[in-house]
Amino acid sequence: MRRLRRAKIVATLGPSSSDPKMMAKLFEAGVDVFRINMSHTSHDKMRELVTSVRKVERDHGRPVGILLDLQGPKLRLGTFTGGSAMLAKGATFVLDSDSAAGDAKRVWLPHPEIFAGVEAGHTLLLDDGKVRLSVMKADGKRIETRVEVGGKLSDRKGVSLPDSTIPFSALADKDRSDLEAALDAGIDWVALSFIQRPEDIAEAKKITRGRAAVMAKIEKPQAVHRLAEILELADALMVARGDLGVEMPLEKVPGVQKQMTRMARLAGKPVIVATQMLESMITSPVPTRAEVSDVATAIFEGADAVMLSAESAAGQFPVEAVATMNRIAEEVENDPNYRSIVSAQRAAPEATGADAIADAARQIAETLDLSAIICWTGSGSTGLRVARERPKSPIVALSPNIATGRRLSLVWGVHCVITEDAHDQDDMVERACRIAFKDGFAKAGQRVIIVAGLPLGTPGATNMLRIAFVGGDAAKAV
Repeated sequence: MRRLRRAKIVATLGPSSSDPKMMAKLFEAGVDVFRINMSHTSHDKMRELVTSVRKVERDHGRPVGILLDLQGPKLRLGTFTGGSAMLAKGATFVLDSDSAAGDAKRVWLPHPEIFAGVEAGHTLLLDDGKVRLSVMKADGKRIETRVEVGGKLSDRKGVSLPDSTIPFSALADKDRSDLEAALDAGIDWVALSFIQRPEDIAEAKKITRGRAAVMAKIEKPQAVHRLAEILELADALMVARGDLGVEMPLEKVPGVQKQMTRMARLAGKPVIVATQMLESMITSPVPTRAEVSDVATAIFEGADAVMLSAESAAGQFPVEAVATMNRIAEEVENDPNYRSIVSAQRAAPEATGADAIADAARQIAETLDLSAIICWTGSGSTGLRVARERPKSPIVALSPNIATGRRLSLVWGVHCVITEDAHDQDDMVERACRIAFKDGFAKAGQRVIIVAGLPLGTPGATNMLRIAFVGGDAAKAV
């Protein structure tokens, strides 16, 4: 099943989309990667969802990726007498280590690590930013604040700290348990929530040990400030605009989105744009014009993937939401301005053989108007480097490893086919041409360019280009 677009679609599974038949409909409508949100999923349910996705994969003969999204550390207040309290603007409000029920003057904050990281002048955001506090004094057991924006606070509301780096791991005990269970189930990507530092990525990689690729969700200002260091360790990024819009001024989020998409492309790593992309389609069969423009902007920026959250997980029109996103991506990529915008963002290749070969493959394909760039890749690195160039020609990745195909399902423009490794160069050329012909990427008499590493099967050794004619039943290298 060949997609007629380069950007990929990620859809979140939930009550509206957990049925295997619905998953198949979503895949046929355009889903490339299914997301499992562990904030709302038990281990047994997660395993059931993975089994269902793998059945969709087998039935359609195409690699399908699974992204596991960890909940991350949840910082919450204690409880209030009567269940809630009204905070008045300008009043003094204290967060302390006393577990007694709170009132309009104080409340329990059951997180000792916050007391260690907060300083005078910092801001605290409660209940998704609806209440804003300014810290006046802070010590190891008490934070005295002034209410800048008041409102009603109820039990167990969330706490966000946009100015403070809190000395805790991005992996809570629940996340570690969820991650181990998911790795055993065979997921492909794991997304880390609320990371602050590159060390958070390193900690997750010690657990995954290559069994899944690690994605950094950027939803805190602290992570934005250290984005370059985080990107160096992470395998991919997610622009998690929901929490990012809580912890920093909303008007800054579009600029951060653009910064992240460009940095990820420069590094040759996938980037997902997520949150509220087609939010109105939770209850409506059609999106707003602003939502269509939002999705289109992400595609124009060259994002690898766009993501549906509640639209596909709990919405009334999950298939329509995926189909709408699919149509938007196809239309944008056919726009006369798309190619010039994507090409203008292209960075010079890095000083490595693999990057030089990938850049040369793109230039040759454009100069000769070749039908496809075909990459033999075991680890996926060749496919990633070619995708970084955002070529005009389709990218076909041939890999003997199903895990590689599943991970590449997230990457811009890559159509992955699982096939046994080539026996020699002639087999490599002939099979590449045959698959390109069979999957509709090239017709008889057209030419393709083949990228591979020699000796065959050597990870990361991208060092060869071949141009080949496609025949009805054979291929001829030139």
